[in-house]
Amino acid sequence: MNRVFLLSPANCGGRRAKQVLSPGATFPVAAALRSRNGAPLGDLFAFISGLYFRGKLTYARRFAQPPDPTNPIVGAGVHVITPNAGLRSPDTLVTPTAVRAFARGDVDPDNATYRRPLEASARTLLAQIGPDCDVVLLGSIASPKYVDVLAGIFAERLRFPIAFVGRGDMSRGGLLLRHACDGVELEYVAVLGASVHGARPPKLPPLRRASLSGERSRTARGESSGPECSRTCTTGCCAPRRGATPSRERPDEASSYSPRSGQRRPDR
Repeated sequence: MNRVFLLSPANCGGRRAKQVLSPGATFPVAAALRSRNGAPLGDLFAFISGLYFRGKLTYARRFAQPPDPTNPIVGAGVHVITPNAGLRSPDTLVTPTAVRAFARGDVDPDNATYRRPLEASARTLLAQIGPDCDVVLLGSIASPKYVDVLAGIFAERLRFPIAFVGRGDMSRGGLLLRHACDGVELEYVAVLGASVHGARPPKLPPLRRASLSGERSRTARGESSGPECSRTCTTGCCAPRRGATPSRERPDEASSYSPRSGQRRPDR
């Protein structure tokens, strides 16, 4: 079964977002953000959100199975929800202007500035993935902010990891990283009709001390590579990405959804 992933966004109005926007910040993501091209959206959100978004992004890149990776809309099968620009590739380059616009955005289905771009890009994605492709949401299922918009478009094809039920954000991030490193995919169930509340599951086994300290050091430095695995990783999911060609489409400039082409296209 083909599969694409939708990742919920990081909160761009918090302390870590202010750190990355600081003119005096010298760590890699902050420096890239101030550069002429900007910083990749995935790297930015991984710094702002930390373990949770890093886990979502690592897992989605490990297990995405797009029906046609050469399709400029479907791309690599990983799409990030944004507060005001619909779905975007994690390789989309963003500027400080875009980050500040994200911070002002209200992720609420009643907010047309959030809902309309998301509906438009989700419908575009649906038209491109064909009839035999699941859409997995890595984000909150218990709140309406994503489900109310996406379930109306993807219907029974919108799925989520059942292991998310009862877990907080940090636990979900740790779970996703462990499964990505082990190469073991989680079980998905349809969002429609699912029970989204449940007992808190047992705590995950702790990461090795060296791995945890390495993760904290990388996060503090604003580096984009994933953390070391708590066990031997044979998938390469935690290695820094090399040779990735980020899209040059920016949420503060582009007017329609094209995550890989880097071409600005007029609204239709």
